Amino acid sequence: VVDADGRSVPFKALFGERRAIVVFVRNFLCYTCKEYVEDLAKVPKAFLQEANVRLIVIGQSSYHHIKPFCSLTGYAHEMYVDPQREIYKTLGMKRGEGNYVSVRSPHVKSNTLLGSIRSMWRAMTGPAFDFQGDPAQQGGALILGPGNEVHFLHLDKNRLDHVPINTILQLAGVRTVNFTNQPQIIDI
Repeated sequence: VVDADGRSVPFKALFGERRAIVVFVRNFLCYTCKEYVEDLAKVPKAFLQEANVRLIVIGQSSYHHIKPFCSLTGYAHEMYVDPQREIYKTLGMKRGEGNYVSVRSPHVKSNTLLGSIRSMWRAMTGPAFDFQGDPAQQGGALILGPGNEVHFLHLDKNRLDHVPINTILQLAGVRTVNFTNQPQIIDI
């Protein structure tokens, strides 16, 4: 993988020393990925530190898209790219949309039409008309490490098939986050 400054980092180094939640996104223009990463940005660094877990997003564009995407989404955790999609292929992440069998990410707020229009607008008004990765590539989420341990693997069937963030946080031993703006009700 490649970091925001263009330095290559071995994929294994991301989870060699400690557990890591690794989220592969479709591409940086995808509105569902943008909204999912906006919610990932709400995970406090303190929650990750107390559980000794890294939170990593990997895209499949050129590395020069990392900083603008982090700025757009407010994401301040680790982000890398796999520009040749080698890891996507090795993990068996599919290309193309699967059927929409009532799969709906709780982190996607936009409807398909409005989200698609916003994605296209960002592509057209960016510094270079650039789709920032293969638009047919699907993503996924893993919990890896330390070492060669695989604790969880989810391969997205389509653009709305994200693992709920609190599910993956819980599986990794990280405190969950209230993603709604609603006050939490505590049952006594």
